[in-house]
Amino acid sequence: MEKGLYSAMDIAKYVIDKCIDDEMPISNLQLQKILYYLQVYFIKHEGIPLFEDEIEAWQFGPVIPEVYYEYCGFGGFEIQIKQEADISLENKEKSIIDSIVDEKRKMEPWELVKDTHDKSKAWYARYNALGRGSIISKDLMGRIG
Repeated sequence: MEKGLYSAMDIAKYVIDKCIDDEMPISNLQLQKILYYLQVYFIKHEGIPLFEDEIEAWQFGPVIPEVYYEYCGFGGFEIQIKQEADISLENKEKSIIDSIVDEKRKMEPWELVKDTHDKSKAWYARYNALGRGSIISKDLMGRIG
């Protein structure tokens, strides 16, 4: 995978389609947290981000604004409209992404919020230091998740 090969929107569409195909659709809030977990994993374990988009610290956890606004019309409901993701993932990437999605989508939305708000994680460090809308740097995600 080359740095910056994917956009957060590309990955979001893939995740939404996978969840619909698996008959386990997710909400926008769940999507945001899954994207965060994916980014942290790739930074920590693969040494490069999965996507270049910035993640911001919002009240209910990490958010990618462009993706949030694309799907905010669903409110707290599941996104049940296929996105027809046009993305070519390498087998290793797909395997990692699918594994994380399969694990995290089982969690209730507020469990995900609680987990990302943990005092040992990057959201907490950024939100409490700089407030809503502050960027959670890739360096910080790599160091403390």
